[in-house]
Amino acid sequence: MATHTHGLGCRLLRSGVPAPSGRHVLGRVAFLDHHSAPAIHAGVAGVGVHLAKDENDLVTEVWETDSPVTSGMYQDLAYAHDGDYLFCAGQVAGTGSYREPVRHAYRAAFDLIAKLDYPNVLRIWHFINDINRANADGLEIYRDFCLGRAEAVDGLPGRAGDMPAATGIGSLGGGISWYLLASRTGRVRNLENPRQVPAPSYPHRYGPRPPKFARATSFTPDGLDGAGDLFVAGTASILGHRTVHAGDVEKQCDVTFGNMATVIGRENLLANGIDDSRTLKDLRFVKVYVRHEEDVPVVAAKCEEAFSDTAEIAYFTVDICRSDLLVEIEGIAPRA
Repeated sequence: MATHTHGLGCRLLRSGVPAPSGRHVLGRVAFLDHHSAPAIHAGVAGVGVHLAKDENDLVTEVWETDSPVTSGMYQDLAYAHDGDYLFCAGQVAGTGSYREPVRHAYRAAFDLIAKLDYPNVLRIWHFINDINRANADGLEIYRDFCLGRAEAVDGLPGRAGDMPAATGIGSLGGGISWYLLASRTGRVRNLENPRQVPAPSYPHRYGPRPPKFARATSFTPDGLDGAGDLFVAGTASILGHRTVHAGDVEKQCDVTFGNMATVIGRENLLANGIDDSRTLKDLRFVKVYVRHEEDVPVVAAKCEEAFSDTAEIAYFTVDICRSDLLVEIEGIAPRA
């Protein structure tokens, strides 16, 4: 499968499927049965995320570009860029408290973004081991992570209220693995969902600092109109700021689909000054995170009905950012 962002493309490769040739590889994220540190291998920046239970579940996400790529390491970050797009991956080792190392990792990433001049951050992914457990101070690890991220963003000029679509999901090991995409030019618009309270405005009950992300991000390269490519953040069964249908995975799927459809639908895009429209059938690259393995067949059946038969869908059994959430879904709706 290839999702093209006008020069930037994505492929999802299953175990045993050879990597395609003919384009330059900007970054590689391997979803493995173990974790591996960010590194440069044969000139390609990548990271290994512990999301697979065994070898049958291995998936590799490959980001490609039309232009030659320069790669390197910066403060333990693996990165690559081609003059238009930047891929950057990092990892924070498991620790009793993530606040300080997450703040440091975020600051390093945005230092690199400024240094290389890729100011438009399009999308960020985070995979957090033991996401619902308590840290050494008794704070839930996800809330610990959000605290460090918020403090890092506070010190970034122009970023505090303008972060892109993101995913914060569990992993099976390896501390916190994460990666991002950024562009040098083009128009980026971060979108909220009228059915939900913006994550940065969540009340204090969800932690000392709220999550910092948008519900979706629209990226339109220079010279083009409309929404361009829509990156839909990790989305779950939340209305307002509350989880709904706790304990019912089918109903949680339905609310999740409704939230995704709303944020990329015509009414919401027009409200954000974008004359465009997308539906769930336009999503081409979908990752589905399911808390309980026994729920995967039910979730898969509902996803196959909701999404196009041309969509590439990967399923992972991991914890979700709230203990009462059973499923989370993300995707990309590319420009036609």
